[in-house]
Amino acid sequence: MTTGQHRAAQPEIEPPDEEQLPTIAEQVAEQLGGFRGLAESSIPVVVFVIANIIGELRPAVIASVAVALLIAAVRLVQRRPIRHAVNGLFGIAIGAAIAWRTGDERDFYLPGILYGVGYGLVLLLSAAIRQPLVGWLWSVLVAKGRSEWRDDPRLVRTFTALTVLWGVVWLAKVGVQAGLYLAHKDTALGVARLVLGYPPYALLLLITVWTVRRVTREPEPLAGS
Repeated sequence: MTTGQHRAAQPEIEPPDEEQLPTIAEQVAEQLGGFRGLAESSIPVVVFVIANIIGELRPAVIASVAVALLIAAVRLVQRRPIRHAVNGLFGIAIGAAIAWRTGDERDFYLPGILYGVGYGLVLLLSAAIRQPLVGWLWSVLVAKGRSEWRDDPRLVRTFTALTVLWGVVWLAKVGVQAGLYLAHKDTALGVARLVLGYPPYALLLLITVWTVRRVTREPEPLAGS
């Protein structure tokens, strides 16, 4: 057998495996900004709650905004992603401006409540019209812009159910905060803002990533089986 024949008989090298998705933990951590992102987004609210308990409204507003600006500046100097810091600063600044203008400390939390109501309703509406928002967010944040899930009835059903879950949870936690806002329970409102902020968000992310990965790995049932 010649060398050429020997080479021709060799099996073709299998193509490399497709790029593997990050683990569930990695995907959840990425969307939350890691432990540091969680801490940095919560610190300005904690500062406001504590400063407002031991002092007056305006010093608390100044302190919370100053801390948010400092966190964003540190991230910028360190050349780290500032998406989470900017989002936190934006929310803090709007709430602080309203509270400063009205002189009512509970108004610090009003933008977050209104945003939560709107977000929850948009989620439910998107599920109702078969354009589940969680699916489109998955396309942008995880699937690198791909939207093949629209052609898979299983994934459409999955993302629709997940979108409804997100909407119901979002409206429920905002409902608790709105009740405390209307009852003038300012300190309890601050605590609820922290407790009902990232923990439910992290749990929803975990459920979403686990569910979608499970569905995409399950083989489709054979027709007529």
